Order: sequence, then structure tokens, then C-alpha cells
Amino acid sequence: MSLTTFRKNGQPVPTPVWFAQVGDKLYVVTQGESGKVKRIKYNAQVEVAPCDVRGSILGGLHEAMARILPPADFQHGNRALSQKYGLPYRLFKLMWTIQRKAPVFLEIMPM
Repeated sequence: MSLTTFRKNGQPVPTPVWFAQVGDKLYVVTQGESGKVKRIKYNAQVEVAPCDVRGSILGGLHEAMARILPPADFQHGNRALSQKYGLPYRLFKLMWTIQRKAPVFLEIMPM
């Protein structure tokens, strides 16, 4: 999925991300110090769209709101992504642990 966040000047920044859907919510994991986390802290409005692995948009954009989950709520996103992606997701998490990078989970809801 392509997740588009917005810079302070309004410029869109699309990024392909792994996601998992639970009900009407989407969960995304990213590094805590990533640009998208910084942009969401400033402006929670985002756009999502289906895309290929390289980020080429394959369908229509949908407006949504994103929030950074507090660590106590990480299990929702972690469980959903683990069920969807299985072993590749667990290897991804292991890599972050080895690199000592803190993951952050985003919850994305339709507007």
C-alpha cells in the first residue's frame, strides 16, 4: 500500500509500506525516527492507495487519519502484521532488534 504523508509546506510524500487490515483500521509498522512519523506528528491527515512493491499507484487514493500508537497498544498492529506476513515479518522484526531500532505502529482510519 502507498501511504502518503504531508510535509509542513503541504508537499505529499508517498511511501510504499507493509500493512494489515483489522475491521476498518489499517496497521503499519515503521522506524520511530522515520520521516513519515515526524510528518504524522505534525499533520495526521494521510492518503492511502494500492500500489506495487516499488510504490507505483494501482488504484484510487483514499483520505484517512493516522495516529501513532502508544507502546501499550503495539500488540494490535504487531498481531495483525504477523498474521498477514508470517516469517518475513518476524525476520524484519529480528533485523530491527539486531540494529537496535525502535519500531512504531501507526493506526490508519478512514475519514
